[in-house]
Amino acid sequence: MHEEINIKTEYITLGQFIKLLNILDSGGMVKAFLQDVGAMVNGEQEHRRGRKLYPNDIIEIENFGSYIVKKEA
Repeated sequence: MHEEINIKTEYITLGQFIKLLNILDSGGMVKAFLQDVGAMVNGEQEHRRGRKLYPNDIIEIENFGSYIVKKEA
């Protein structure tokens, strides 16, 4: 099951999303993590922190979990 993460905007970038989760301490750590490890976005490996995530996108981050983007009403 995916943990739901609510956003107030139309989309959020992958880097902002990871910072929102509070799993890494700084933007620099997020950048390095994405360059080295990356994340799965809708089943595809992604290393760009500027990748736009929209509602119902599924993000899997190794050793941290699986998340789904939801639009806050």
